[in-house]
Amino acid sequence: MTHTRQEKIEALGRVIDTLDILRVKCPWDAKQTNESLRPNTVEEVYELCDALINSDDANIRKELGDVLLHILFYAKIGEEKGVFDIADVADALNDKLVFRHPHVFGETKVNDAHDVELNWEQIKLKEKDGNKTVLSGVPSALPAMIKADRIQEKAANVGFDWESREQVWDKVREEMDELSAEIDKMDQAHIEEEMGDLLFSVINAARLYNVNPENALEKTNKKFIARFNYIEDRARCQGRQLRDMTLAEMDALWNEAKSELHKQHS
Repeated sequence: MTHTRQEKIEALGRVIDTLDILRVKCPWDAKQTNESLRPNTVEEVYELCDALINSDDANIRKELGDVLLHILFYAKIGEEKGVFDIADVADALNDKLVFRHPHVFGETKVNDAHDVELNWEQIKLKEKDGNKTVLSGVPSALPAMIKADRIQEKAANVGFDWESREQVWDKVREEMDELSAEIDKMDQAHIEEEMGDLLFSVINAARLYNVNPENALEKTNKKFIARFNYIEDRARCQGRQLRDMTLAEMDALWNEAKSELHKQHS
């Protein structure tokens, strides 16, 4: 369903009006603060991510609504404090979009999306109240895998990158060798350090080959869960517990799971 611009504006207005009423008349909504809402916001964003990974349009729409509610709620709290409201949020966002797209709203010339990415970090450094350094814009609270991907992406956008993506595999192999050497020494502190270096290099490889490592790993998580659940179900049908089965027996069921689940998705 496609709505007109006016219908979209009116729909957003209704949500804002409803939230204004709830903030006054609902005891739960009235007592919320930035601090009390934050854990729920994190949960809602993860639920949206799950819907996006599953390409579940119905749930994407639902979870977008939940995230939008939180955005409006924080803006409402800002309004009550007298520091900003949703109009300030929208105006600041619009100003930022215009400033960061001089190839659209200015005279800058670009050839492709890659050129836009190369300009991006330099533009952000020039913004009023913008990032002071290239990596300062990476939130410290990001999960480590997402943070590593963002760090590498930002560094690459200012030219700190491999000349060709194939070179990254030499780095991956180097890190594997260094990890193996520390494992031979059984030096736990250095094993952890080299394991981190190896993971960082693999995430870098994913970036270079246009693979989102978070999405890729989550898909593998889901695949493993489905296959392991299959093993558990088959064992239960045989009247057995997994702990009583040999590794060879479980491995046979694992291969069976791979085959059966592949048929279901093909």
